Amino acid sequence: MSAVIDRFLKYVSFDTQSEGDHEEVPSTEKQWELARYLAEEMKAMGLADVELRDHAYVFGTLPANTDEDLPVLGLIAHMDTSDAISGKDVKPRMVSYQGGDIVLNEEKDIVMRAAEFPRLQNYVGKTLIVTDGTTLLGADDKAGVAEIMSACAYLLEHPEIKHGPVRIGFTPDEEVGNGPKYFDVDAFGADYAYTVDGGAIGEIEYENFNAAGAAVTVHGTSIHPGAAKWKMKDGIRIAMEFENLLPVYQDPYCTDGYEGFFHIVGIKGSTEQVEMAYIIRDHDMQKFEEKKALFAEAAAFLNKKYGAGTVEVRMRDSYYNMKEMIEPNMHLIENAKAAMEELGIQPVISPIRGGTDGAQLSFMGLPCPNLCTGGENCHGKFEFACVEDMEKITGLLTAIICRYAA
Repeated sequence: MSAVIDRFLKYVSFDTQSEGDHEEVPSTEKQWELARYLAEEMKAMGLADVELRDHAYVFGTLPANTDEDLPVLGLIAHMDTSDAISGKDVKPRMVSYQGGDIVLNEEKDIVMRAAEFPRLQNYVGKTLIVTDGTTLLGADDKAGVAEIMSACAYLLEHPEIKHGPVRIGFTPDEEVGNGPKYFDVDAFGADYAYTVDGGAIGEIEYENFNAAGAAVTVHGTSIHPGAAKWKMKDGIRIAMEFENLLPVYQDPYCTDGYEGFFHIVGIKGSTEQVEMAYIIRDHDMQKFEEKKALFAEAAAFLNKKYGAGTVEVRMRDSYYNMKEMIEPNMHLIENAKAAMEELGIQPVISPIRGGTDGAQLSFMGLPCPNLCTGGENCHGKFEFACVEDMEKITGLLTAIICRYAA
């Protein structure tokens, strides 16, 4: 196997699942294990200025090997995996894909069906790394980590290839929105950067959702149902009513491209009290603000109907569309496109239906669009990564680094 695949398979053996609703970074202690491993690996391969920083950030430098005065480029990926599904005891398997369905787990009848995942047809004749259907894979974003590390290793092994300084950063808690929370942009010291945290090969992304998180608490009143008339306030039914006040077709199932959504990501409770968690997304700032206003109006309507304080809403913006911060730095996009075309990769510029660390970092003074990793179907048991594409993306990172020395 190639070096990038060896690294990737090692990294996915670490359980680095982050957890939401934690103020502390990292949200899980187990993320420190991969952070420590990466710091030691970076030192062993010859990177300079390696730091295992507070809150499990890992920084290092690929030193310039030319005397030219060149900008400092950053490459960033996150170490944690989604809290949507377990990342413990990942059992990766390689499949020489020739089309059709992929049986992930015969015993449990878990099958990745080509009819449900039509993009599989793009990988006929390639080698896919899949799961056994009981966990996610971790390509989001350990594929990005492996590609960055392998690109650095290649350049260290080939000093004849001239390049400027490159700062490397690995972050915790990206999946729960806190990746940049303690990221020290000044200490990182890059002029601009890329996150390597995308999907299929060729993707370049510099537009992302404006994002907010919302917590909804429904305060009900429990009483024996035999004596409940005009007395009981059933928190569960009111919670269902709140959900039904939101636009029917503005959810992830019914939207794509630039279309925003409301998404309920958690619910628990009883008649007396119900807690709901939502995310609110839109690329357009005006529509984003309108969505938040509509969300608040739904609560106001129910409070008028059932009494003040019945529905309590707490909303907090998470990140904003990085487009306005990238547009003054379009050389980042043009250089990535040119490097792809040199390698025979078809560039695909598309909006992110989500966010990356780069979205927040761009507003913190570090313009930071996003690049592909070669993984798809993230945050679930059908996640996979393509061997040939990961190898090619490693070469792509090398080519982008070198373009800044051309």
